[in-house]
Amino acid sequence: MSKENNETKEEEKKSVGREIAETAVYILIVLVLTYLVITYVGQRTTVSGMSMYPTLEDGDNLITDKISYRFTDPKRYDIVVFPFTESDGSTRNFIKRIIGLPGETVQIIDGEVYINGELLGENYGAEIIENPGVAAEPITLGDDEYLVMGDNRNNSKDSRYAEVGNIKREDLIGRAFIRIWPLNKFGLLKHQ
Repeated sequence: MSKENNETKEEEKKSVGREIAETAVYILIVLVLTYLVITYVGQRTTVSGMSMYPTLEDGDNLITDKISYRFTDPKRYDIVVFPFTESDGSTRNFIKRIIGLPGETVQIIDGEVYINGELLGENYGAEIIENPGVAAEPITLGDDEYLVMGDNRNNSKDSRYAEVGNIKREDLIGRAFIRIWPLNKFGLLKHQ
């Protein structure tokens, strides 16, 4: 075998080794970036149930923005995701709309939501609320608490129920901001 053939084979081995190393580094970078995005920027969330109907339906897939609340305060009508621990100890994410803000007093009177004694002029959850739950009495929210409700007011386990209660800001995973599935409903979610 000639010296040139040996050098060519050595260069090919180095080239293959370099390709493998570059691919491994590329895969590692993609995995690290994916982890950072999922942990700090956004996550996919699937709607389970009809508590946010007609805004969201069972099976809708959303992207939850996990970063904006690091820089801004949650606002009334934001659709938020937060963990809820079931009675059996399992945890799942709930998706609800912010109705009451920190420091406000919320009460449901005759099926209507009142904030600080004023009727909440909203176009979400337009049905008359049949069960006000704990909100039959005034609920004053703490400095870091939010009252959340589903848009399908008569079919929603939300802050009106003691097992859910008020949601602390630190428990908010993020704000649902875009529906990615089904494709025919793809688009940004309306928060106002």
